[in-house]
Amino acid sequence: MAKPAIPAAQGTEEYDLKTILIVEDDADVREALSDLLQSRGYRVSSADDGAKALRWLRESDAPGLILLDLMMPVMDGHEFIAQRNADPVLAGIPVVVISAGRHPRGSVVPGAAEILYKPFESDRLIRIVERFCG
Repeated sequence: MAKPAIPAAQGTEEYDLKTILIVEDDADVREALSDLLQSRGYRVSSADDGAKALRWLRESDAPGLILLDLMMPVMDGHEFIAQRNADPVLAGIPVVVISAGRHPRGSVVPGAAEILYKPFESDRLIRIVERFCG
């Protein structure tokens, strides 16, 4: 599928707001997140590391949101964000970091729109997703 064009007036890509990409190496967490989001009407794709997620993003229509774990093999979340930011077609896709570990800068992860620490309540995740994807 071809990537949507970037509208010049807005400077952002048109996103499929009903699709969410989960980037998480823990299969149980991926499945739980996927089940929760699908039960709310979202389409979900997933990758178990940042490199696979970047490949998926470059081959698919842009999702409305990326849920990203920070600590993963092959390519961690920090490297994923750096590479996403370097690609003007991908840079505008919002990323919500979902992490078990506290970030050294507190509740800020450069390049992330939001950070959610595990464990978290599913209602909080849904509120965040709805804020970005409606």
